[in-house]
Amino acid sequence: MAFRFVQLTDSEARRLAAIDDEGRARRVQAADTLYALAQVAIAKGVTLVEAATLGETIDIAAALAEGRVLAPIDHPDPAHLQMTGTGLTHLGSAEGRDKMHKAAQSGEQLTDSMRMFLMGVEGGKPAAGQEGVQPEWFYKGDGSQLVAPGQPLASPSFAKDGGEEPEIAGVYVIGPDGTPHRLGFCLGNEFSDHVIERGNYLWLAHSKLRQAALGPELLAGPLPDDVRGTSRIVRDGQTVWEKPFLSGEANMSHTLANLEHHHFKYDLFRRPGDVHVHFFGTATLSFSEGFQTEVGDVFEIEAAPFQYPVSNPLAQAAERPVTVKSL
Repeated sequence: MAFRFVQLTDSEARRLAAIDDEGRARRVQAADTLYALAQVAIAKGVTLVEAATLGETIDIAAALAEGRVLAPIDHPDPAHLQMTGTGLTHLGSAEGRDKMHKAAQSGEQLTDSMRMFLMGVEGGKPAAGQEGVQPEWFYKGDGSQLVAPGQPLASPSFAKDGGEEPEIAGVYVIGPDGTPHRLGFCLGNEFSDHVIERGNYLWLAHSKLRQAALGPELLAGPLPDDVRGTSRIVRDGQTVWEKPFLSGEANMSHTLANLEHHHFKYDLFRRPGDVHVHFFGTATLSFSEGFQTEVGDVFEIEAAPFQYPVSNPLAQAAERPVTVKSL
């Protein structure tokens, strides 16, 4: 049985729900947060599903309509939730990136993005027990950058663009002995600034320091090899851009295990108690097709096996001047 876990509030109290294969949602009695349930499962040496004793029925659709659904994972201290990601991991993902960077190149020279992509195609799916090529990697921020379902994705005042990236994210908790435990997978919007990235590929790090959103559900257990969904942008109630997207290992140039290895090989990312949300990349961007987003646009990303979409409006944050004081 595959459960999808949802975090929500109910009369100002936290609740954790589990949705079964038939779409029924019931309260998890063992814990009121996914993080707490993970601690129970790790301590008992069982899976999340085995740790999740269930109680009364919960109406997830009503909670979503009332704005009571939270991000599917958080940490009591947001500084101990790390959001990171990998790029150029999907078959076809180099095309959009290459369009963005090739203007700065001359002749038929391969861009660094294309070279990185080809390295993944050749060595991103190693045999079991072997190490594959490392992917492009980036940092997005801590738990304060994770946006709840339906809440705005805010570009900073200095941003040049705010664009969607429909992706799958893995969610992990580090056990007391430093072992990463994968809780499952979420549908996500790895929100980025593609104009800054296009200006110079060395500005990728700047372009990724943005908020990100996850769908309401965390899928416990394995991710299907072939994930097919739709990414769309809605403006004033009308769909103004839409395109299918693919994920899952059948559509990737890296295995998930290889991406996980190259993230968690660093001791820094195996600190007991920490949470990691790691975005696995995409091959579908509205920006690479020349579409320009506007404040108020709503990003909608949906894909099976997730029942509920990622849906967030685009906003622009107010300017916050930077003052550095000398002590």
